[in-house]
This record gives sequence, structure tokens and C-alpha cells, in this order.
Amino acid sequence: MKNRRQDRILELIDKYDIETQDNLIERLQASGFAATQATISRDIRELKLSKVMTGQGTYKYIRPPQNKETVNTRFNSALVESITHIDCAGNLVVIKTAAGMANAVATGIDAIHSNEILGSVAGDDTILVVIRDAEAAEKTCDKLKMMIKLM
Repeated sequence: MKNRRQDRILELIDKYDIETQDNLIERLQASGFAATQATISRDIRELKLSKVMTGQGTYKYIRPPQNKETVNTRFNSALVESITHIDCAGNLVVIKTAAGMANAVATGIDAIHSNEILGSVAGDDTILVVIRDAEAAEKTCDKLKMMIKLM
């Protein structure tokens, strides 16, 4: 039952812009699946779903990236417009975003799976990306800036 429910969740988020867990519960119920908020919350965590901003300024759930091509497409198309500034200092890259978008952008950065990127910490509009060393930080900073210009 759990696998069928989670498969249906993925189908629903692909088909509809689902903004909240309540919206997801309603769609699941309409599909014949009964689930509590706690169950849906656990499913979202297990499926590694995240939220991104839509073109209408609302948020929706999306699937986790499946491969590098998917990561780059999803990261570029959904999040690059929210990045306002990128700079580096030592082995750190600081990324400024539109308010409320830092977590989503950090998820995209983490999904790049670069050996040089050790991790990231996101606030509301700022991300701190820890890089292996200062030289790699400059290269990463330059790559990110190029990604943004290409969009």
C-alpha cells in the first residue's frame, strides 16, 4: 500500500502544482488513498520531495533529481532566476537569493554532487557553500556565475 501511495504521490506532483500537504491529501483521497498528515509528511521525506517557486509566485512539490542532466535542468529552470549575487571568500561561496528561496537553491547546489562542494547552509535569502579549498571555491564561484549568465 505504501509503495502504491508513494507512486501516486509522484504521479500527482508531476500532473498538478501541489502547494501544501493538505492539497496532496485531497488529491490522494480523490484517487482512493486515505492518508493522514503524518503519513504524507513521512512520504514527502522518504521520497525526498522539495518545494520550488512557480512562475506565479506560489510553491509546488517536485521530485528529487534523478541524474546530472535532470539536476542541471531542474536547478537552472526553476531556481536560477532567484539568485541575485554570488561571491567567494577563502574556501566559502556566498550566494544571495530572493527572499525565501535560499533553501531551494541550496538543495540544487547540493544535488550537483561535486567532490569540491562539502556542503551548504541556507537561511532565508543567503547560502553559505563550504568548498574544499580556496582555489576550488573560486572555480566553483566562476562556474555558478557562468550557469546564471547562460540562463
